[in-house]
Amino acid sequence: MSVAPPNGLIPALRFRWLTPAYDLVVRLTTRESSFKAALVAQLGLLRGGRVLDLGCGTVTLTLLIKSLLPDAEVHGVDGDPDILGIARAKAFEAKLPIELRQAMARALPYPDERFDCVVSSLFFHHLDRPEKLAALAEAHRVLKPGGELHIADWRRATGFITRAAFLSIQVLDGFPNTADNVRGLLPELMARAGIESARKTRRFPTMYGNLALYRAERPARRPG
Repeated sequence: MSVAPPNGLIPALRFRWLTPAYDLVVRLTTRESSFKAALVAQLGLLRGGRVLDLGCGTVTLTLLIKSLLPDAEVHGVDGDPDILGIARAKAFEAKLPIELRQAMARALPYPDERFDCVVSSLFFHHLDRPEKLAALAEAHRVLKPGGELHIADWRRATGFITRAAFLSIQVLDGFPNTADNVRGLLPELMARAGIESARKTRRFPTMYGNLALYRAERPARRPG
């Protein structure tokens, strides 16, 4: 879950020495099992479909998708080699066949119209506006016409205590990177990338503020 130094990469939790603690931190602070199960449930994937986990991090979500949708062809991509080392060890231990590749979200190593679904969890708040738009444009490119984008990420915190707590997220991941999330602009950015009908489907209050689930589609081709 890492994309922006010199190649634009921001490690999970910002500092590489914190990377081994990432899974524990997410599990304890974000209601991870609830929101990720809800994210997978809204995929509505047909038998044998292809799924890309964009910014897959330590592949908790990627493995959950494969375990719940065993007939799906599941891929994960992330720019951080350290976190992918953790991911590969988890995938080996789980004995679930997933395909992992190292790449930045702005230049995905997949052909056009490859995937039925692109899914992303707690990734886009790591990116500044240009990187968000580039990543969404790539998601649009690799989605089949009629394919779906599903995102779970931070939204505006409500209440004094959660707003104060969310400041720690903004300090770690950068105020410019998190600004669009706080302002609820992800659906607008998806539309700018050509991914239509973006809407918020669920909200999960956490100790650090609100997590939102989003769903959008790449438009299907018109006949003729």
